[in-house]
Amino acid sequence: MIICDLCGATKDCLQKEIDGKEYDICAECWSPLAQKLRGKGRVKERETVSLPPPRVITEREDEERNPLPGEPPKIWGAVDTPHQEDRSLA
Repeated sequence: MIICDLCGATKDCLQKEIDGKEYDICAECWSPLAQKLRGKGRVKERETVSLPPPRVITEREDEERNPLPGEPPKIWGAVDTPHQEDRSLA
């Protein structure tokens, strides 16, 4: 005979683990509590997922960087062309 942690009566109690702690709870106290908690709670063993470290973007003038997926491409153009006539004298 063990004292129930909920009602304090001396009865045959079952050991139940709740939030990492063990409690002695009699069947009369456990039934309403189990009905109230039905469908709630979490899975005890969760899988840990590791994410990669954040990407550090450093831009250098001598290094061309490719655009990230979803970004528009960077278009490089020239102002002067070697075979163009000088139109400023016209």
